[in-house]
Amino acid sequence: MANHASAEKRNRQAIRRALANRRVLSAVRTAVKKARAALAGGDGGEAKQAVHKATVALAKAAGKGVLKARTASRATSRMEKALNQLQS
Repeated sequence: MANHASAEKRNRQAIRRALANRRVLSAVRTAVKKARAALAGGDGGEAKQAVHKATVALAKAAGKGVLKARTASRATSRMEKALNQLQS
């Protein structure tokens, strides 16, 4: 437990940041799950929109430091690859 005012403040900040990060990560997971479902469904137009939304969510999460940049990039690349295969 924190014994100094500065340590108590850091604890409050850590809790607040953890909640914000959890919200961002949850949104990313939801977007990616919807994109994968759309890709599996086979509808090109719907899949394109879902992949775009997931890509934006991944980029935002990587920019905020919630996800590593390479993790976001890899997920984006795999979804784009699947979308290109679906469209061709």
